[in-house]
Amino acid sequence: MENIIINLMEQFGYLGVFLLIALENIFPPIPSELILTFGGFMTTYTSLNIVLMIVFATLGALVGALVLYYIGKIFNKERLTRIVSGKVGKVLRLKAEDIEKADHWFDTKGHITVFFCRFIPIVRSLISIPAGMSEMPMKKFLLYTTAGTLIWNTVLVTLGSIMGKNWENIVAFMDNYSHIALIVLVILFIAAVIYFYSKRIKKKVS
Repeated sequence: MENIIINLMEQFGYLGVFLLIALENIFPPIPSELILTFGGFMTTYTSLNIVLMIVFATLGALVGALVLYYIGKIFNKERLTRIVSGKVGKVLRLKAEDIEKADHWFDTKGHITVFFCRFIPIVRSLISIPAGMSEMPMKKFLLYTTAGTLIWNTVLVTLGSIMGKNWENIVAFMDNYSHIALIVLVILFIAAVIYFYSKRIKKKVS
């Protein structure tokens, strides 16, 4: 995959970066770290410049984020409520009120979450789906997404440019960061599930 990405970027320049980052947001397994750091390196030996590299990467990220946002909007709160009210809800032990609580949480605290999640691999893409599900206002979604993505892109493109031929060192470091972040997220998810069900059991006992 690495060779394909590099070849596309070298052949299509800014357009290649735009398309790859858009795809990366829709299909998280595509590594944005590789795209951005190599893009930064390209500015050291081609006519491409850092500013436009960041601009096209950010525009690509916004396109990808909007696709997932609208996917989330299709599976809105009402549809999820109907789903958990049936057999699926019984299997997962979810109720309509759980969807309501989750939606309320995203309405009150989820907006800033969209910003911070842009710095977490995989989650940085998927966070657009719950944003769409909760019908987060488009202006706020674009604001927080652009701000978080712009910082992420700027840091990695700049580092790629500074490191030059050693740009792969940044990719290796970010790969370790991704693994650690995912492990932490899995632990937090398991802890949240345990807390959720233990709280429900306590309610039934009381």
